[in-house]
Amino acid sequence: VQLQASGGGKVQAGGSLRLSCAASGSNAMLILVGWYRQAPGKERELVATITAGGNTKYSDSVKGRFTISRNNADGTAYLQMNSLRPEDSGIYYCNHNRLIEDQIQPFWGQGTLVTVSS
Repeated sequence: VQLQASGGGKVQAGGSLRLSCAASGSNAMLILVGWYRQAPGKERELVATITAGGNTKYSDSVKGRFTISRNNADGTAYLQMNSLRPEDSGIYYCNHNRLIEDQIQPFWGQGTLVTVSS
């Protein structure tokens, strides 16, 4: 599975960005899509997930501001980020968990940089 994340950029606090994660290279069953982020000097943290059935979860820090979604037609996942804060800055990674040979395997995209200025 190849994942291509895009949509990052520089924005002022209070602004919005929409990240996209396009997938290709496999028809393996998709179990879960996740967006993670990593700020400089910090560990990668989970931001939001969406299951194949459309159930979503968010970290407390983004709840009410970010929305994860997925296009069932082509599998592209999105992260709509509103009311951005400087602490939202970091590299955002998309993740797929897919069922391959009876095992759930994770796949990662290359990341897209989000910079929020105050």
